Amino acid sequence: MKVLMLGWEFPPFISGGLGTACYGLTKAMSRQGTEITFVLPGGNQQACDYMKILSAEGFLDSPEFKNITFRSAGIVLNPYASASEIITDKIETVGSQTWQSNPSNGRHYGSDVLQQVEKYTRNTLDIASTEKFNIIHAHDWMTFPAAISASAISGKPAVLHVHSTEFDRSGEHVFQAIYDIERYGMYNAKKVIAVSNYTKNIIVNRYDVPPEKIDVVYNGVENDTPAENGSDKRDKIVLYLGRITFQKGPDYFVAAAKRVLEKMSNVKFVMAGDGDMTQRMIEYAAYLGIGQKLFFTRFLRGQNVRRVYQMADLYVMPSVSEPFGIAALEAMVNKVPVILSKQSGIAEAVYNALKVNFWDIDEMANKIFAALKHRPLRTMLSENGYDEAGKFRWDNSAGKINEIYKQVLACA
Repeated sequence: MKVLMLGWEFPPFISGGLGTACYGLTKAMSRQGTEITFVLPGGNQQACDYMKILSAEGFLDSPEFKNITFRSAGIVLNPYASASEIITDKIETVGSQTWQSNPSNGRHYGSDVLQQVEKYTRNTLDIASTEKFNIIHAHDWMTFPAAISASAISGKPAVLHVHSTEFDRSGEHVFQAIYDIERYGMYNAKKVIAVSNYTKNIIVNRYDVPPEKIDVVYNGVENDTPAENGSDKRDKIVLYLGRITFQKGPDYFVAAAKRVLEKMSNVKFVMAGDGDMTQRMIEYAAYLGIGQKLFFTRFLRGQNVRRVYQMADLYVMPSVSEPFGIAALEAMVNKVPVILSKQSGIAEAVYNALKVNFWDIDEMANKIFAALKHRPLRTMLSENGYDEAGKFRWDNSAGKINEIYKQVLACA
């Protein structure tokens, strides 16, 4: 099986769970004998020891086609805007608190993302014309146009892997051009892979894709030795780890933190991540009078992620809409108790976690308080969650995807 795989991020250069998923999945697929040529936008120096990585930006500069590593070609496909690009212009209420915000209206995307997607598509078609492959596998909307175009030219079937939809990222304020790309791609693909039934339902109901065309494959997690929380700290640590953007619900986390701190003083809240709402969350914490209890680490990678899990007594994922939630699995394999938004794919897949509606700030605060106050509850969530998370292996995900490939090719 030879796969032309298309994606826009890969470790160590990542902005969220997609790059982590691509790494874990491709590594497991390689162990199972699948040959993968992975096309990335480029602009980073990077190598991978188990598959061929091609740079869509550097292709034309490499006539010998020895594209085993990234070459810096001046452009990186970064879909998300930075905090400095967002203008505060609207009053918004979260719970009973009112503060300055702006609506999710597409500005959380980079200003030239559509042009970069078009360039990625053109250069990927050049690569596809020289590569031999049986099937095309594209991860998320930025690579869907390239996958469908390459499929049309090569005659090879395209499988589209939906890790997130425009409704997850933007709520009801969808960016129409991106929605159109997603819908066109899923309509023309031979098969769609969703990361949860939660996501499958969105695809069926919002994109009018037949349910029989969609297979659900859960993400996995690297099963390393868990980080040991051996510190003798006085204060409890509650962790938020993810992009600080509308989809992830950071404002609900901050509002819940305020409620908890009204009951407990020996608690610190850590927000590990970055995004278009970072500055506004700093200002919101100050507005609520909890700035001295809320710490922002910005984006973490590698061992720093492991260290922050080692520090944490509790992980909270307050997402407004979360297709899966790999960070929650990572917390569980590091024996950190978790509280999950019910509006997430991982909530349908695990039992040993506390669950809450993202908008219910009081209930979220009550569950945080209970988990911090009662050691037996934390111990139960920690131990049982660790055992349960161990069942989510990338090898299982890879095996299911390889079976999907075989089914698609048998019908081609």
